[in-house]
Amino acid sequence: MTIRDLAGEGIMLAAGGRAILLQVANRGVGHGVADHSDFAYRAVDRLRTTMTYIYAVVYGTDEERAAVIRMVNKAHAKVRSDDYNAFDPQLQLWVAATLYESAVTLYERVFGTLDDANADALYREYAILGTALQVPDGLWPRDRAEFAAYWKQQIDGAEVDAKVRAVSRDLFHPVRAPFLIRANLPAYRWLTTGLLPERLRQQFELPWNERDQRRFDRVMTLASRVYPRIPRVIRHAPRSVYLWDMRRRLRSRGSLAA
Repeated sequence: MTIRDLAGEGIMLAAGGRAILLQVANRGVGHGVADHSDFAYRAVDRLRTTMTYIYAVVYGTDEERAAVIRMVNKAHAKVRSDDYNAFDPQLQLWVAATLYESAVTLYERVFGTLDDANADALYREYAILGTALQVPDGLWPRDRAEFAAYWKQQIDGAEVDAKVRAVSRDLFHPVRAPFLIRANLPAYRWLTTGLLPERLRQQFELPWNERDQRRFDRVMTLASRVYPRIPRVIRHAPRSVYLWDMRRRLRSRGSLAA
């Protein structure tokens, strides 16, 4: 199992909302997003940017990877105040950690638990999502046990305030988004809530009860029976579309601007 096997699975898009909420649960990330991003109007662009970054780093050429990293660094240069700085390696570590942990959490719900050898190899490879930016190699936790301790500390210490909860509302209630996306947001919000750790559900004031949990478990069971049977070329189609769009933008505009 490699990062190229996992990151291209289309079902990983279902974990995107979870990763975003986990990211903004960190005060520095959350306030940076609240002050400098416009989720209400640009939620779809945010998803495109995040997925383009992941796919470029994992599947792109050296030139494509460099172009996307320049784009991310340019955007991050504007995100700073006395309380946060988007170039802070600790904040970038947390963002990369949420991408890794969310991907593995959903993958194992659908495909089954990874064995130790594959899990260890995958964990080491996922560091690139942080180290491609400003995360030093030595900052990524040494192994999965060290990562688990880091993760628990971050989740236990998360404090979601009103400013960050407003970001979560904008994420699920964007003012500007295609009709099909808006029509499916209630289901996506519910799925995201089910994937979150219980403490974060409470912090974001997202309702969840035993009936929701039973429904969620049934949905995950169904996904585990159906999704792996879909041909890989179809499962990886979203990756192909994002990479095609990235290459089209770079050819026609020399940038990835929307």
